[in-house]
Parts: sequence; structure tokens; C-alpha cells
Amino acid sequence: MSDMHEADARLAPFDYRLPDECIARFPPKKRDGGRLLVSDGGRWTPHSVADLADWFQSGDVLVVNDTRVLNARLFGRRATGGSVEFLVLDPSEDCAKAMVRPSKKIKVGEEIAVLTPSGEPSGHTIRVGQVDPNGHRHIHCSVAPMALMDAVGVLPLPPYFGRDAQPADAHRYQTVFASEAGAVAAPTASLHLTRELLQTLDHKGVEVLPLTLHVGAGTFRNLRPHELDSGVLHTEQYVIPDSTAAAINRAKAGGRRVTAVGTTVTRALEAAFLRSGVVQSGAAQTDLFIQAGHTFRVVDRLMTNFHLPRSSLLMLVCAFGGREHVLNGYDVAIRNGFRFYSYGDAMLLSPAAEAV
Repeated sequence: MSDMHEADARLAPFDYRLPDECIARFPPKKRDGGRLLVSDGGRWTPHSVADLADWFQSGDVLVVNDTRVLNARLFGRRATGGSVEFLVLDPSEDCAKAMVRPSKKIKVGEEIAVLTPSGEPSGHTIRVGQVDPNGHRHIHCSVAPMALMDAVGVLPLPPYFGRDAQPADAHRYQTVFASEAGAVAAPTASLHLTRELLQTLDHKGVEVLPLTLHVGAGTFRNLRPHELDSGVLHTEQYVIPDSTAAAINRAKAGGRRVTAVGTTVTRALEAAFLRSGVVQSGAAQTDLFIQAGHTFRVVDRLMTNFHLPRSSLLMLVCAFGGREHVLNGYDVAIRNGFRFYSYGDAMLLSPAAEAV
């Protein structure tokens, strides 16, 4: 049996059928206008995101991801006239890595003219370098990559939207607290949160705490056999402020609930705990692959959107809430017309032990 067939067999328990009309290709009219499927006492009940505060009590902690999505999609033209597209990753002062299409046709050292979003010459260039072990290309830009993205880059919407970014996406595909630029995809569960909703939670005595995890390109691609073999996932960078780590550690010591908004927050918190047995502050990176058998040490509840079948994100959610219970929730959501994926609705989930 081939590696691909083995991977398919191992991912089959995390498969489900989703009608095309359930995919949310645009955000709800109001940021907090989505629906919330709540796991309460082992049952799934539909509610509204706007009523999220009803599920919290004084002393609870809510942790959000304040990463900001880069205008990481760049367009170019070869000297031959052919089109090139870049998704910029890990930008530094003078170079970056990128997913490049069509990568195989482009020679090492080839210089690409960068275009504006409307297809006009920008006056900038990108020189394409070697391929790294992950299939990404090293690129050297005529100006700093961050400056180039700010000048002519486009927001990289998920491919399942089936459309290019529109002006409204510049606001709606960023969270209201997005401040630390570095992601190529939004922490989608946090897209539901408004200033007013956060203020309501604060007035109720809920501590809202930030961390930063820059969502990487791995979130867009299928799981690979070697990741399933090794239990190691793509690497992402995260930063946990001293004040956030201290507040979470106090909450855990006091028996108070910590709710993670999104799989990115969950991954950062669980990885930070594994480093030293408490939530350790500071900058780090993680390749943690959370799946069945993981013991959750920090996160007591999870607010998350509905994820792609056979994805590492769905595997994480199933590890937290129990596979059968979570997939039953997905079935309830489909039957009740919930909207799926990045601009879709959300669920609020308790640990598997509480779902029985």
C-alpha cells in the first residue's frame, strides 16, 4: 500500500460530506451576526454569536490571537510574458520564502517584474532563488518584502472562497484586535468578536487576553503522510506576552476556566505549557500536532469555526471534544443550515469528558 493510500485510510475517520451551499464565501452582514453551536451537557444547541457572553461567568479567561494577515499575495510577469503568483511567507528585511506558481518553470536567478493588483507594472522586481525542502522558493525583492506587500500586495483569501479579495475583505478578514503583522490566513474564530462583545465580556468579569500566532501556509494544504507518521506538523511562530502567561497561570491555579478562541490559540497555549509545565511567556515556534491522545493542560473550552474535512484543524477539535461528538455536531450544523469555514459560523465546545 502506498503512503498516499495509508494517509487516506488514517484520515478517513475525519471525513464528512458538506453541501456546496454550506460554504460561506462572504462574511455575515454584522461581524457578530453569525450563529454559535454550543455543546452543553453532551447536546448541541443552536444559539447566536451575539449572545456569547451568556456562556461565561466572572473569573473566566478568554484568549484571542492578535495576528494580522499580510497582503501576502503578489502578482508578476516573466520576461517571456507568462504570469507568476507569489504567496509570501516568513518575510525579513531583504528576503523571504514564498509559494510560487508555476514554480517548476521558473529558473533559479530568474527576475520577475512585479505588477500592481490592476495588472500594471509596479517598477519592482523579485529574483527567485532555490527551492527549500518544503517546496517553497527563496525570493529576493527589490525593496523590503513587507514594504512590497504594503505597496502592491493583495489579501490571500482561502482558495475555497472561489473569488478574489474585495475591498470589504480588507476589514472583515482581519480581527478587530489584529495588530501583529505576519499571518497568511486569519484566525477565523476571532473574526466573530466585536468591540462591543468584548466590552460585554469585560463588564461580566471575563479576562480577555491576547497572544500572537502567525498562521502559516500549512493551514491551506492537505496533510502529508510523513506528518501523520511522525506526529509533527508544519512550524508556526508564536509570542505569548508576560502578562498573558501570568494571568493564565493564575487562572489555572485558581481553578478558573480558560477558553481559547480558535485552534491557533489552542496550539500556542498547549505548546507553551509543554515547554516547562506552565504557560511560558516569550517568543517560540511550534510543530505540535494535536490529535487523539493529546492531554489538554491549559484549554478548558474551545470556540472554533467549522473546519475542512481531513484537516489537522478538525483533528485538533476532535481530540478536544471527542471525534463522534464533534462530527455529530457537524451533522447538526449542516442540517440546521450553519455556514462553514473561514467566514462561517462557530461552535463552543467543552472537553470530551464533559460530552458524555
